Amino acid sequence: MKGAKKNKKSQSKEVKIGLSTSDSTPKIEAINSSKNKSEKSGIPKYVANRMARRIAFTTGIPTISGMGVFIGSYFLISKGIADISPTLTLVSSAICFLIGLLGLSYGILSASWDFNPGSFLGFENIKPNIKRMKDAFKTNQKDITS
Repeated sequence: MKGAKKNKKSQSKEVKIGLSTSDSTPKIEAINSSKNKSEKSGIPKYVANRMARRIAFTTGIPTISGMGVFIGSYFLISKGIADISPTLTLVSSAICFLIGLLGLSYGILSASWDFNPGSFLGFENIKPNIKRMKDAFKTNQKDITS
């Protein structure tokens, strides 16, 4: 049990090995990779929950529809009601899945970052969220180059 506690402590540290500038001997440096919650930057929980609800709605309905196309086609063909081409079944289900993929992006980009939930469709939040996303990528590029 004591060894397990030591392993947990040692897992939270990152070890870097490199050459120091003053001499050519390797330098081992341990950095604690766990940050304080106040230093963390990211998506607030209420925004993440709002995004998850929008994603479930905008992705879930088209995905269920895409699976329903297969079930409906099977039912119509097996009962002899209609003769449906397999190509038509695949294309129509692929369109539903593509709409679900677009719904995933829309669900993320249309969620309001304000404490208030915003409008039902959230069209007004798309431009500010794209700007936030671009700013985050610019910050990551600056961190990588420095």
